[in-house]
Amino acid sequence: MTSDTHASLRAGHLVDEQAVVSLTQDLVRIPSTWDTAQGRSEQPVAELVAQVMRGFGWRPEVTEVVPGRPNVVAVVDGGLPGPTLMFEGHTDVVTEGSPEEWTVDPFGGDIVDGRLYGRGSADMKAGVAAMIHATRAVELAGPFPGRIVVAALVDEEGQMLGAKHFTTTALAREVDAAIICEPEAEEICAVAKGAVRLLVTCTGKMAHGAMPQHGRNPVPAVAELVAALGRFQKELQADPGEHEHLGLTFLTPTVLDAGSADQLNVIPGRAVLGVDCRTVPGVDHAALAARVRSDADAIGARHGVSFAVEVVDDRPCAVTPEDHPISLAVARAHSAVTGTAPVFGGVPGATDGTILWRDSGIPNVVYGPGPKWIAHQPDEYVEVDDIVRKTRVYAEAALAFLTGATGARAGEAS
Repeated sequence: MTSDTHASLRAGHLVDEQAVVSLTQDLVRIPSTWDTAQGRSEQPVAELVAQVMRGFGWRPEVTEVVPGRPNVVAVVDGGLPGPTLMFEGHTDVVTEGSPEEWTVDPFGGDIVDGRLYGRGSADMKAGVAAMIHATRAVELAGPFPGRIVVAALVDEEGQMLGAKHFTTTALAREVDAAIICEPEAEEICAVAKGAVRLLVTCTGKMAHGAMPQHGRNPVPAVAELVAALGRFQKELQADPGEHEHLGLTFLTPTVLDAGSADQLNVIPGRAVLGVDCRTVPGVDHAALAARVRSDADAIGARHGVSFAVEVVDDRPCAVTPEDHPISLAVARAHSAVTGTAPVFGGVPGATDGTILWRDSGIPNVVYGPGPKWIAHQPDEYVEVDDIVRKTRVYAEAALAFLTGATGARAGEAS
């Protein structure tokens, strides 16, 4: 960022660089996986986030979604009439896995050669720190129109219980748009893939492996269904085909359990198949589930077994137009801070933004510090410079959205 650009920023120049990096480190050092066996939860992270907010004079509301898993939401009023913008991040992280796969302490928050390492550094403790300090910078810049909602929610890595709870609140109905602070490198992701999770149970009849004629084996039927899913996937990849930002639709078998792995001489009475379907716009989720049920029923009839197909979760594609004010605001801010043209992309998975869109109709874009593909890997990291840069972008994007200064086109640099 040039000195001229820095001088032109209305709030980004007020970002406390050291504080946002230090907060990221402090958050990473808290192992906020959901693991009751190890006594881990998001609770300590929520307490730290609330403490920082109170230090700014904000009045965060801390709400337990389930015991030990609190959402933290603060509303910062600009003092002037205007819309409501939401910054959203999640406080949970996935497991660090085997420490032997890491070259650094997974929860050390160490900075090495300009990179801040640790589980959740990119996904997404850096984003949480950045949205808090960006909002503080906007507040310090003086009165502004509308309000900023700063929401640190639980369980994004699981069933997104935090986002689902937030959408039931009165405040959710007042949010005009949201920025989801997940790591997307330099991309502004206004679209996200949909997800349908299927649990398929095939019921046959248990028997001795030496006398299969006395049983009804569910395993061959499940194998045939897996093959059918592969054929259906090819159909969907041809129509509606490949999306510009999201790629192809995938129907991925992820779980296979016949319950008799240690009894090789037993035909199981039941087999369970899990399927993770990732879709692009144009794929009808209800029709997808109906097709799988139809294929399963036909296969079951041939094998003398029965299938039950349960939709465990249904998350639609989240689509915000690139010319929506929130997309334009982030694009304008990105250009102003970085001096480079904005690049639009797509989220390969689902985020809390999917739930905000599905349950409350909140348009949102996903944009934040960290490499796009580093999440959930050993030696996860985020560039320190990127944390600061994205914090400045958030501050400028907030003002652009709240004041209506979003420009004419998403592709224009300021």
